[in-house]
Amino acid sequence: MTPPGNKIKYVLLIGDGMADYPLVELDGKTALEAAHTPHMDRIAACRIGLVKTVPTGLSPGSDVANLSLLGYDPTLCITGRAPFEAASMGIALRARDVAFRMNLVTLDFRSPGEILMVSHSSGDIPTPEGRAIVKTLQQDMALPGIAIHPGVAYRHLLVWEDGPLAAETVPPHDVLDQNMGAYLDPDRNDPVAALIRRSWDILKRHPVNLTRQKDGRKEANSIWLWGQGKALNIPRFRDKFGLKGGVISAVDLLKGIGVYAGLRSITVEGATGYLDTNYAGKAREALAALEDLDFMFVHVEAPDEASHNGNIREKIQAIEAFDQKVVGPVLKGLGTFPDYRIMVASDHFTPISLKTHAADPAPFAWAGKAELTSGRQGSAFTEAFAKASGLYFENGFELMPSFLGLAA
Repeated sequence: MTPPGNKIKYVLLIGDGMADYPLVELDGKTALEAAHTPHMDRIAACRIGLVKTVPTGLSPGSDVANLSLLGYDPTLCITGRAPFEAASMGIALRARDVAFRMNLVTLDFRSPGEILMVSHSSGDIPTPEGRAIVKTLQQDMALPGIAIHPGVAYRHLLVWEDGPLAAETVPPHDVLDQNMGAYLDPDRNDPVAALIRRSWDILKRHPVNLTRQKDGRKEANSIWLWGQGKALNIPRFRDKFGLKGGVISAVDLLKGIGVYAGLRSITVEGATGYLDTNYAGKAREALAALEDLDFMFVHVEAPDEASHNGNIREKIQAIEAFDQKVVGPVLKGLGTFPDYRIMVASDHFTPISLKTHAADPAPFAWAGKAELTSGRQGSAFTEAFAKASGLYFENGFELMPSFLGLAA
């Protein structure tokens, strides 16, 4: 491949899970169609299409989808999302280690055979409370070969030496409001379910949960293990594309992908992964980093979280905040550079009606400086416009080379 010109700055802005299905509550519109997004619409007027970020046969997780958007073929490198989170946390996995994502979740114990998954995030538990719980789990769930590491909010990590890599695990956001009694049944003799059950008595009387119960908030009354994998090896982004890059995200998974890809991880104070995240700080730090770097990958989790919670109002609010506070300021700031290209994308669908990810091809739009200054109009950043354009990437990893203008 021919490397792109060094004077061009490249930015990829991800609104996680923005794409959705039409909703009766919005008179048949999607959240993207209902939201006011003038800055994304401006980019879409230049070029919009669909990209298959989730190859057939793979689960529509953010690890798979964002690897595709960064130009990596997930079918060749994916082992599970947890190793990326370990990398973000600075945890080196040994050859025998299996890393598991460890959520703090809320279960409703109705009977031994009826245990409902109420919340994949313990009602969006804040980081100080989540870490206080994990500190107790580190002490009281100590077992040979198992190490627990604190992360952010409800997202934590468990590393299991010679752990069950092939175990059947379930992303908790995929089974909201569903009965997990059979999955957790002791008669299954499953080591992952056994470890989950072991957490129940420890968490039942934890001071954080007693306070949350008193305040009428959801309790973090169980751990949930999923997304397991082993350390992997992928080429650095700079070696693939000849560009020095950086990543901004509040989510360990995305930062970990950046670590494996050799992208500089840039911390933004107040970045939470929720609706209250520091959108403006992400835009500001991305532009500052471009003084030295060639490429910036900026990820905003909030639309996805609202989707998992089934909250239409918050999803629209998150999309509009992404457009107003991230896309708009980045567009304005890029104008100081001699040349640039900017892309916005939803990494995958997270339909409100499903409360989980879907593998449908996701919308993207990109434009260069000259196109944007021409004042083109006539399109909007929506699923329908993306489909109607006819521009489609069957192999998601081919979008990045096209965006960068690389010759095969």
